[in-house]
Amino acid sequence: MSFREEHELHKRRFGRNLGLGLVLVGFVALIFGLTVVKVGEDGFSMQPQTQGEVQD
Repeated sequence: MSFREEHELHKRRFGRNLGLGLVLVGFVALIFGLTVVKVGEDGFSMQPQTQGEVQD
């Protein structure tokens, strides 16, 4: 029993899907890295606001 040869359209689609998957993995890694740096910077301590103080 032999398998049919894969159509050229499927090969191109696989290439695009692989590229998009790598971009998404890179984006998630970037967001994770930024989160780790932000949390590690000051231990993620929220400063209490006093009344009348405006924060931008």
